Amino acid sequence: MSQGQQKSAFGLSFDPRALTDLLQAPSDIRDLALAQLQDIVNATRFGIHLTGDLEGYRKLVVDSRREWRVVYGLRIAPEGAVHQREVHVVAVRPRADNDVYDEVGRRLGMTRRPLSARTHAARSRSPQLATRAPGFRSPLPSSMPGMPRPAQSPAHRPAY
Repeated sequence: MSQGQQKSAFGLSFDPRALTDLLQAPSDIRDLALAQLQDIVNATRFGIHLTGDLEGYRKLVVDSRREWRVVYGLRIAPEGAVHQREVHVVAVRPRADNDVYDEVGRRLGMTRRPLSARTHAARSRSPQLATRAPGFRSPLPSSMPGMPRPAQSPAHRPAY
């Protein structure tokens, strides 16, 4: 090993379809992605954690326009490998319309579109709604003690 090289912390593997993605990407994106993957393998950079259905995977924002993503996971390397863990690249694709995340879901065998934690929370029922008894109605603010009452019209004044 020469003086300028450092020992890598992880092995590197590609889903065959991710390798095709990389080869079909524009040359500038391919170069940037490979440089960033080298940093990941050397443990000098780490991607951003994905959430929701893709928890356990990470993403790299490849370009300055933030249009391309690399999605990868860390996993135990095959027996007999030099490293104990490896970076496994699942997809290298454009982010447009969440294409990359949909494709990762398909490649991982998900039958539905993967949801982020934020999307799941937005679609779920609020826990506060479930805690109220059925038929419970909050009192009108005007009937609560200490609250101002609406003015009555002169036609509805009680006679003395």
